[in-house]
Amino acid sequence: MPRHVLITGASRGIGQALVRKFAAQGDLAAFTYLNSAEAARDLCAQTGALAFQCDSRSEADVKSTCKKLLSLFHTLDALVINAGTSLYQVLEATSLSEWQDQLNVHMTGAFLFIRELLPALREKRGAVVCVSSVWGQAGGSGEAAYSAAKAGMIGLTRAMAREAAPLVRFNCVAPGIIDTEMLNHFTPGEKEGLKALVPLERLGRPDEVAAAVSFLCSDEAAYITGQTLAVNGGMYI
Repeated sequence: MPRHVLITGASRGIGQALVRKFAAQGDLAAFTYLNSAEAARDLCAQTGALAFQCDSRSEADVKSTCKKLLSLFHTLDALVINAGTSLYQVLEATSLSEWQDQLNVHMTGAFLFIRELLPALREKRGAVVCVSSVWGQAGGSGEAAYSAAKAGMIGLTRAMAREAAPLVRFNCVAPGIIDTEMLNHFTPGEKEGLKALVPLERLGRPDEVAAAVSFLCSDEAAYITGQTLAVNGGMYI
């Protein structure tokens, strides 16, 4: 039977690959987006997914989105927390509002969606996967706020794996350097330099992250919870 899945922050990049992956498997996918309305419409047309405009930092937005989702799906098998944004900035140049925004986008958004959808996930013995980052594991120079927020997602996942057991499994994926729009500020030469950080000598693809998330949501991962699966080409071991 097809599963019902919600992916947050999925109009581009890894999120878009996630929607395509679940839809290709025959699952019923829904996703949220914030600003990329045209990309969201295109993705819906191509995959049959449902889209909800939602700011994951807003409690009112998240509550409204979850209510609409459950009124349509009536059930939920998997939740993928992917909404996020990057901040390439040294700590001394980071304002309090920028720091708080990183925590809100990644941590508060995860908290709100999990809190609202946990009852539905319990009913289906579902799965939650949070998309963290290699920098949440290793720390990234010039990305202190982002690294802290992504590390917090790993801590939240570990705590919820205990708190929600045995009915709901919680896991993380921690992508490395993935070739998405988030790298657009790098020059081609700088992108080549990034590959030197990776033992496999290439950037990752969004579909490779999507494959890892899909596995953790599946019955094949039924005995896996509280773990962080690194999809990073060996750059952090």
